Amino acid sequence: MADDHEDLARRLEALVETYVSGDISRAAILVLAAEEWRQAGQPARALDCFQRAVDDGGEVAVDPRAGIADTLFELERPDEARQVIEAIGGDRATSVTPATALTVTETLAAYGHLREAHRWATEGARRAEGAGREHTALLRARYRIRVDLGFPEDELDALLDVSH
Repeated sequence: MADDHEDLARRLEALVETYVSGDISRAAILVLAAEEWRQAGQPARALDCFQRAVDDGGEVAVDPRAGIADTLFELERPDEARQVIEAIGGDRATSVTPATALTVTETLAAYGHLREAHRWATEGARRAEGAGREHTALLRARYRIRVDLGFPEDELDALLDVSH
């Protein structure tokens, strides 16, 4: 199975070398390759692809830096991961998409940083209102984190009841 992911990652990277333009950006292809490298158990290769996606600057659904942060946590480099998340957070007011907020939320929660995950989910849910699936996913993630933290329900949790 890892060989299949590695093969696909290699093919995606090869595609980027010759890709000029189309319906998907080079950066998005690099993010796909990075995810395949992670599935193949090669986080260092994934990290390289995520960084190349950042450097490319093309349009992507989720900021590749979120993948970098998640991979750095996986590589047991939490201080660097938190620095990357802080850099993304510096962009929150202007360019963080709901999908990026959700990815950062899930990463922080997975590595036990529940209070920070709660902040990301709360801000993401407030900005994503009306964003459909992503708004609902942020509300759900936020609710699970709030339960884990022992927080009482609030007005955003009430929106989750209405949204499904």
